[in-house]
Amino acid sequence: MLTDVDIAQAHHLEPITDIARRAGIPDAALTAYGTTKAKVDPTALTPRDPGRLILVTGMSPTPAGEGKSTVLIGLADALRAAGHNAIAALREPSQGPVMGIKGGAAGGGYSQVVPMDEINLHFTGDFHAIAAATNTLAALIDNHIHQGNALDIDPRQVTWQRCVDVNDRSLRGVITGLGGRAHGVPAETGFTITAASEIMAVLGLASDLEDLKERLGRITVGYTRAGEPVTAADVQAQGALTVLLKDALQPNLVQTLGGTPAFVHGGPFANIAHGCNTLLATRTALQCGDVVVTEAGFGSDLGAEKFFDIKARYGLEVAGTVIVATIRSLKFNGEAQDYHAEDTEALRRGLVNLERHVRNVRKFGVEPVVALNLFSSDSAEERAVMARWARDFGVHLSEVEVWAKGGEGAGDLARAVMENLSTGSHPLYDPEHGVEESIGTIAREIYDARDVEFSPRAKKDLARLRRHGWDRLPVCLSKTQYSFSDDPAALGAPEGHTLHVRELVARTGAGFVVALTGDVMTMPGLPKKPAANAIDISPDGSITGLF
Repeated sequence: MLTDVDIAQAHHLEPITDIARRAGIPDAALTAYGTTKAKVDPTALTPRDPGRLILVTGMSPTPAGEGKSTVLIGLADALRAAGHNAIAALREPSQGPVMGIKGGAAGGGYSQVVPMDEINLHFTGDFHAIAAATNTLAALIDNHIHQGNALDIDPRQVTWQRCVDVNDRSLRGVITGLGGRAHGVPAETGFTITAASEIMAVLGLASDLEDLKERLGRITVGYTRAGEPVTAADVQAQGALTVLLKDALQPNLVQTLGGTPAFVHGGPFANIAHGCNTLLATRTALQCGDVVVTEAGFGSDLGAEKFFDIKARYGLEVAGTVIVATIRSLKFNGEAQDYHAEDTEALRRGLVNLERHVRNVRKFGVEPVVALNLFSSDSAEERAVMARWARDFGVHLSEVEVWAKGGEGAGDLARAVMENLSTGSHPLYDPEHGVEESIGTIAREIYDARDVEFSPRAKKDLARLRRHGWDRLPVCLSKTQYSFSDDPAALGAPEGHTLHVRELVARTGAGFVVALTGDVMTMPGLPKKPAANAIDISPDGSITGLF
């Protein structure tokens, strides 16, 4: 059986200049990275009315796999095959999960963005630029303290962490500045994975170079001994950081196996960040295409909620939504003993998870279409159960076979999506009511929680937010992706539970407050058998083991 990388490497890629012309992008707007990928300068494009935006989200992820990016890419190819000027807009994969357990984010089978090996690894260097900027800021803060500390920064209250795009649990907590006076002031700190860093979030929401610089300058890096916030602008860092990120800000253009233009740009995680591709890439795609298919990470409770409540507040309107589901993942949520074997009872039990996601999406004013991503283990009776459920629940369900057939396997989904377009998408809450009420609204309406419990630390954080005027920012709720609760073992559709908020972090550059819940961490670890152990390269340069 061919692997994803086998299929990708066997494909003949079109020159990126041809893909750009297909998207209406002039050569003058391109900075080529080889012949198959390029940066696009949005300021060199001719303004036009924006296209329609389709958001792809999913049911709660499971070890069985759902294939959200694969469905998105197949849908974009199907829309283009049907005569629509379609463009895909996805996040860049993080090298951490690529080397860990999740795998890449370039799709799979005959529904991929290519060159998949480059996209999944170094790509155009955006992640490296974000890490360089993050770590430069950390060095400037430490140097300011070492060189006399004119701002009177409290070394114990420096909140800024370094980052690296690797799953490395040993870096969650570190002590810097050891070795004597010449090596700086000792401080307890840690590392965040690049995808969860604030500069990743800043890049994801910046509208242009000027906005990027302004956001970088207002990043809160710590507090003085008097308790006043210190920003990146205070340590005169924003200019250098903007220079490091000026190329990374421009969206990356690649192609699908079906020849559809695709912007792959930005990569914030959805369980510990806002989980969407960059605002600038989405706007650029909407300026070029009549239909843009984009994604939000994990399920509707994480990625989609953040898309509507954070990203869409910057002038985006969602016209349609797709929820990706699989029979085996539904059986997993129904606690099947073996989700590869036929089990209609477990399937019926697990449907409560999908029903909750459908209801969630409807709360944002959009009617979703459910894309049932088929696998060879799905039985005829299980598919019949799904068809009956969709009819009784009142939602359109389309079977897709994009892994094996590419865009040809998503024809019905493409028709259903275009028939269900609407206007008037809206956020769930008004940030002006305060962070505490925003969290409560999300917990009740999206997670079906009864209560929200703030830890003693979170209560202190809430008081600090109010003191500095940050409690009117939108909320980026950080929790496990596997459950509607903060307990990853609570499958299906738990209700009446308590959401435990342990910490509130002001991301003043990104423009939101991160609420950390449960035991979710901003630096993942590697599994017992990392994917990196299977990755290799032959003497001719061919990569193997990359999915």
